[in-house]
Amino acid sequence: MIGQRNLGLVAAAATLLAAAPLSAIFERWTWLIQSAIAVALVAAVAAVARALRAPLWGQVLGMVAGLTLALTWLFPSGSELLAFLPTPGTFTHFGELLSGSVQDMRSYGVKVPDTDPLLFLAVLGVGGVTVVVDLLAVGMRRPALAGLPMLAIYSVPVAIYVDSVPPVPFVIGAAGFLWLLVADNVDRVRRFGRRFTGDGRDVDVWEASPLAAAGRRLAVLGVAVAVLLPLAPVPGMSGSLLDSLTSASGDGNGIGGAGQGGNPGRIDLFAALSGQLNQSQVADMVKVTTDETDPFYLRFGVADELRPDGFRVRNPTGRPVNRGLPDASERAGAGVQQERHRATVEITRDLAMPLLPFYSDPVQVDDLNGNWLYDSSLQVVFSNRENSRNKRYSFDYVRSTYTTAALRAARPLPADHPVRRQQTATPAVPEVEQLVRQLIQGKSSDYDKVRAIYDYFSSDNGFSYRLSTEGGTSGQDIVDFLTNKVGFCQQYAAAMAWLVRSAGIPARVAFGFTNGSNRTGDTFTLTNRNLHAWTEVYFDGLGWVPFDATPAYGVTGSTRSAWAPDTDAPEPTTPDASTPTTPGSTDPSAGPAGPDAADRDTDSGLALDSDTPTRQAPVWPWWAAGVLAVLLLLAVPALRRAALRRRRGRGAPAVATSPAPEVGAGSPAGPRMVVVGADADRARADAHAAWDELLDTLVDFRVRVDRTETPRATADRLVRESLAEDADAGAAARLLGRAEERARYARDPLSGEPLAPALRSVRGALAASADRRTRLLAAFLPPSVLLRWRTGLADTSSRLVTVTGRVRYRLFRWNPRRLLADRAAR
Repeated sequence: MIGQRNLGLVAAAATLLAAAPLSAIFERWTWLIQSAIAVALVAAVAAVARALRAPLWGQVLGMVAGLTLALTWLFPSGSELLAFLPTPGTFTHFGELLSGSVQDMRSYGVKVPDTDPLLFLAVLGVGGVTVVVDLLAVGMRRPALAGLPMLAIYSVPVAIYVDSVPPVPFVIGAAGFLWLLVADNVDRVRRFGRRFTGDGRDVDVWEASPLAAAGRRLAVLGVAVAVLLPLAPVPGMSGSLLDSLTSASGDGNGIGGAGQGGNPGRIDLFAALSGQLNQSQVADMVKVTTDETDPFYLRFGVADELRPDGFRVRNPTGRPVNRGLPDASERAGAGVQQERHRATVEITRDLAMPLLPFYSDPVQVDDLNGNWLYDSSLQVVFSNRENSRNKRYSFDYVRSTYTTAALRAARPLPADHPVRRQQTATPAVPEVEQLVRQLIQGKSSDYDKVRAIYDYFSSDNGFSYRLSTEGGTSGQDIVDFLTNKVGFCQQYAAAMAWLVRSAGIPARVAFGFTNGSNRTGDTFTLTNRNLHAWTEVYFDGLGWVPFDATPAYGVTGSTRSAWAPDTDAPEPTTPDASTPTTPGSTDPSAGPAGPDAADRDTDSGLALDSDTPTRQAPVWPWWAAGVLAVLLLLAVPALRRAALRRRRGRGAPAVATSPAPEVGAGSPAGPRMVVVGADADRARADAHAAWDELLDTLVDFRVRVDRTETPRATADRLVRESLAEDADAGAAARLLGRAEERARYARDPLSGEPLAPALRSVRGALAASADRRTRLLAAFLPPSVLLRWRTGLADTSSRLVTVTGRVRYRLFRWNPRRLLADRAAR
């Protein structure tokens, strides 16, 4: 009974650990505290029921009742008895929470806030799984089956959280399941009594048997593989940064791809914009038809979280776009003109991301379902379940234009205003702060400060638009850009937003499309070359107002406004009567051409926080180095084989010989050369080296080698099976066998024989009879070397296992449990 009680507590704790992946869904940890309360109550009721020897069905009913009491106390309806006893009104409230959870799941994107319906659903699910796990692991003694309901918990964030769930919660849940299995195994062993070794030593129940230890090692290895394998890149399964932005994995590094939605907060819009604009191929992405004559930029994303390495995208939250949008008319007033227009957007298959492009301030959307949400603070339309590929939708929007007087009349936001607290936080960069103080000195209104910063990014101050940038030595991208004054749209937008924030005014970076140059009537066709970034500044009572600091001559389809004019445009002049004017004559430096004709190109963008190198270095040296490294790696076995052959081929120097006496009448004619004394050891070593080289040669050419045969038997079999047609090679093989035989068994080894030429003869005969594949392998990937390496690796592994076992045994002798048990026995 005690074992069952302990196992029940382990089952409850393992269930709570298995719920760790839910942390990827909720913003806070309220769900964990409430789930822990529910799990504790269920486990306590189960322990009491087993202590009372209740039947299995009674234990289940008790756990369900405990879960009901926990839910009643955590999510009361107000009609409960004694604050925790449910009434019919309580269950009605539970039904309302369940229906509300469905609504919240459609309304919020991960991570979700702590709403009562979603918290109720989470606690109900974790508590229900606790009941099932306890039933399977304790009641039915099937702990392995308890992994299925635990897996059901993990499947929830996998299905909802389109991006990959972090690996740490998965490891925690897997550890809980393994803990449950180990606890059940220990309980089963305890039922058989005490364990003893072969020599009679008492073994603690927690001491692992070899089979259990192997099982634990396999379990840990399985968890490690399950965590690391999805992190490894699989060739052919992932594409460029474009494909990874909105793929199902949700890493978010590009625009486009075949993903099915994703987390907009994971998108690196800077890297996406830079990658798209730097592509050599031009692809149509959006076709937009609007009744507005000169629309502003089509907008789809915002980066408003400023870190030391640049701006980042926050997770948006919102409500479905098909349930009504905020009314932008509340910002109408003196100096603000608003016009309502209608637009239709068609997205091609080349644009697939969890964001949809819209003109600012949409007020009504058609042809989109409830999976698309609108964040009123970021003013973006996003989805966690779908992507923008092949979408077609229409919407009404309000175009707001402002006079400089209206912007200048806007009052600074109070210091405790939420927008100011969030959108003015900047890292401490002394160079930036000093520059901002100089620019806004003497400016009284927010608009005048913004215009001073905006006007600073002009050609008069040395700023230019170029396709290549220059590196710096400051260690900070913002300082390098302000020093070099050369960059792309991302750098201009992020730098201006940073400077405006340093002045105490809320600012952020917006992303979208310019109007481009391909227009047919009311329809604009926008490509990846029309992607753009600009700055938005918040004015009290007016909202977010766009400012585009990028030089207009570098942006195709650039749009300027009365409150943020083109700072590089020439001042209008009155024509002089003495200067003849002819139609079509223009100043080559004026207008869209801009001041730097060498840099007139489409915007290719580079983020302040991008890791893209400032100057493109040639890539062929890296490819050449990689190919050379691979070739050297492949050549290692052949080099090792050549070194062995060279070392074995160094024969012993010539030694003095003396004729051996003839023995018997059958002795061959002539004296036989033998060596005596110290030279015998050298001759014996040469014979062994020649024989080893012969065996390696046989392995290289796939000739069977039997290490149990005598040298003479091996030589005879080699002649009979492989060298029967080459008499010279057969004689050479028998010579090598005779030399090795004499070196092993005779007092006087054979000397003075041409062992090296004999080896070359045998090798040449084997190569001539082998096929091409065998010859190539023998030359470049010698099997003898690979076999020697495998054997050495296996021997090393065996030694390590032996040493590890000895260390574990010695450490086990000092186990505190064993020491306490020995003291108790004494």
